[in-house]
Amino acid sequence: MERDSFLALLRQHRAIAVIRADDVSSGLHQAQAAAAGGIRLIEITWNSAQPEQLVSILRQQLTHCTIGIGTALSIADLRCAAAAGAQFCFCPHTDARLIETARGLQMPIVPGALTPNEIVAAWQAGASAVKVFPVSAVGGASYIRSLQGPLAHIPLVPTGGVTVENAAAMVGAGAIAVGLSTGLFPSAMVGARNWAAITMLAKGLVDQLSLSGTALPEGDRRTVLTS
Repeated sequence: MERDSFLALLRQHRAIAVIRADDVSSGLHQAQAAAAGGIRLIEITWNSAQPEQLVSILRQQLTHCTIGIGTALSIADLRCAAAAGAQFCFCPHTDARLIETARGLQMPIVPGALTPNEIVAAWQAGASAVKVFPVSAVGGASYIRSLQGPLAHIPLVPTGGVTVENAAAMVGAGAIAVGLSTGLFPSAMVGARNWAAITMLAKGLVDQLSLSGTALPEGDRRTVLTS
């Protein structure tokens, strides 16, 4: 997938469901619940149980969604993810070797950074966008807003403390999209396998982003699935 196509997906859908699963069944149910609520960008963290299998199955089952991976720490992680069919990659850190490898695999990569210096370095190294992590530790939406003056040209994806309640504020502050993990998949709901409740959270998130003008109406959402 080209960088421009990936950025168009982020602007279109705005929310990424970040799944860290202890078993394949739970991971599949979490992804299905998020998709049922309208989420179209799904990330499987590479420290989930059997992430390759999760990615491969979801590529087949949720053809209307774009499936990627997160918590990639090595070149081996990227190559295994690409072989499984992953369509994008998030990292908690910035490593020029990973960015170069991902670009060679034609896989959009979003490395993690926090300070302005780190964000610029990641972008200059060839990142498709930059993950601002953990955003809750540095002020949330107000921090994203403060970065817009000097760094408005860099697409930012805050994660780490993003919730259904504050996601629209993050995008309104200038983020191209947001990633939600426990904010969308509370441990109590996952433990109780209450997938219907997670679907309602996802629907609420999509509705809030749509109402705030930060996402397109449902009828205009066209997921790009080239890889």
